[in-house]
Amino acid sequence: MPAERTLSSRNSDEAIGQAMLRYRVMATVVGVLLIALIFVAVPLNHLADVPEPSTVLGTAHGWLYGLFFLSAVDLALRAKWTLKGFLLTVIAGTVPVLSFFAERRATAKMRAGERV
Repeated sequence: MPAERTLSSRNSDEAIGQAMLRYRVMATVVGVLLIALIFVAVPLNHLADVPEPSTVLGTAHGWLYGLFFLSAVDLALRAKWTLKGFLLTVIAGTVPVLSFFAERRATAKMRAGERV
């Protein structure tokens, strides 16, 4: 019985809502860092020979992408996403600006009660 309660509470609407919030926050943070890295830090590195922003933002983005990935896995398992939806969402997180569209699409589908 306790295992059944744990499983049902793990997939409850409240737990899914909390997982979605974690996913949305991480998607936004990683998306902003990726844009700053690609459009500010990398040009500074290559055009002005200032490597520090690339190093700092690149490292931060790499670590935080790992947390984004874990939050997406958590949400996908709780909300029973399709493998295709999960993979497309996670891969979109590696493309500047596209990550915001993927997050919006996933959020809209979740709120409409559809599988991602």
